[in-house]
Amino acid sequence: MKFFLMLYADEKVGAQIPEADMAKFMEMLNGWVDSLKKADAFVSTSALAPTWDSRTVHVENGELQVHDGPYAETREQFGGYFVIEAPDMDAAVGWAAKCPAAKWGSIEVRPFSRF
Repeated sequence: MKFFLMLYADEKVGAQIPEADMAKFMEMLNGWVDSLKKADAFVSTSALAPTWDSRTVHVENGELQVHDGPYAETREQFGGYFVIEAPDMDAAVGWAAKCPAAKWGSIEVRPFSRF
């Protein structure tokens, strides 16, 4: 079963992390990815550009509305994701709990739809 792990954190705080500290964090994250791969649980991943580079699109009464940034103001922003394979939600939550990103943000775990 596939699960979508959405990583949320305060991108303004993240942008202020010293380069050496970020390199250490990325090393830990890469180790976690290696663990996923060894367990045949890794499917894909990607980081996202910051919200200030995004647009929100909506069509209202046939008219296109485009706004800078995300639709809602939040303390944490969606910054990247992993798609993993796990037998059930408990196993997917277990993988998310081991992700280094869970130490400085939140991870939403959502199963892919069966449809």
